Amino acid sequence: MTVLPGSQRAAGLVDDAALVRALVEVEVAWARVLGSPISVSVPELDPAEVEAAGNPVLPLVSALRAQVSVPIHTGLTSQDVLDSAFMLLAREVVARVSADLDRVAAALAALAAEHRSSVMAGRTLTQFAVPITFGLKAARWLVGVLDSLDELGRLVLPVQCGGAAGTLSRAGAEPLEAARSFARHLGLAPSMPWHTYRAPVTRLGDALVRVCDVLGVLAGDVLTLGRPEIGEVSEGAVAGRGGSSTMPHKRNPVLSVLVNSAALQAPQLGAQLHLCAARAVDERPDGAWHAEWPALRSLLELAVVASAQAAELVEGLEVHADVMSRRASGAAAELLAEAGGGTDPRGYLGAAEAFVDEALLRNRSRLGPLRGEREAPTPIVSRGSDENGA
Repeated sequence: MTVLPGSQRAAGLVDDAALVRALVEVEVAWARVLGSPISVSVPELDPAEVEAAGNPVLPLVSALRAQVSVPIHTGLTSQDVLDSAFMLLAREVVARVSADLDRVAAALAALAAEHRSSVMAGRTLTQFAVPITFGLKAARWLVGVLDSLDELGRLVLPVQCGGAAGTLSRAGAEPLEAARSFARHLGLAPSMPWHTYRAPVTRLGDALVRVCDVLGVLAGDVLTLGRPEIGEVSEGAVAGRGGSSTMPHKRNPVLSVLVNSAALQAPQLGAQLHLCAARAVDERPDGAWHAEWPALRSLLELAVVASAQAAELVEGLEVHADVMSRRASGAAAELLAEAGGGTDPRGYLGAAEAFVDEALLRNRSRLGPLRGEREAPTPIVSRGSDENGA
């Protein structure tokens, strides 16, 4: 059990029990490829035996062989089993994160539509700039979330199937067909062995880091705008959340703090995966692969927790448009006058509402038209063939 905040949101997805279940699923799928369908119970592994083997696969295989009399694991190596198991965990994580990002996108689209014309002070380098709208700010957050959803949707999670040195030398008379069958049984993509080519892991890690990046910007803005001296937004009040151990009057923005914390942790975990990828030498790595496991598992859990917290944050976000309007009209009036454009904040909005419409148009295919949303007849910026465009 862990008492770190938010870990319960990822319960059962990437913990030791989930990993062992995935390892068993991989062995069962390979047994079917070998023509020996098996039914086994998930064993409890001895940590000392796992340490002695250097990974959990050898003690797992020994425990499974004690349950059945048919061949299992023949032709595979430990890395095949553990890498494939991590891809199974990643598939569940990507599905969970994507579902929560869909919630975030829906809530942000609603905020962008509702506050399409809600004027607020723009800020650059911490100082007042020309006015914007809160709808534009929400639309910018939304575009980042949609980009992350697109990237997660393009991820390829491959099976690992190479045998002792990546030749599949003991996988039967038709080793390539065996590998393809293995992938089908697991619902993973067929692939050449990637024992020392770790792009499947680094691409997954990069996508999850970018999720945390996007959510970190959102959380950071909410933290700034929610300061008492600004008071333009606030987290929704939930009984028992945000209390202080020494100051009972406080209501801390806990969700924003935790999402921001995830954004500060994720890049280092992604960098660790790249470091391991660069040291994946020979036909099987001598430590780089092993150093990958804790970073990958931590990043998988972090992304699940942060996306769930962000969904709850945005769905309950309270926007104080009246405070925004007063500040845009009052505090920035002198700056606007000096700029020579008059003191009416709306004179500085430019294409803000059109940009909101563009983001809502992109999101409409997910949610359908939203109340208060106007039609944008044509996209302002064509995404064309650039799949990463916004």
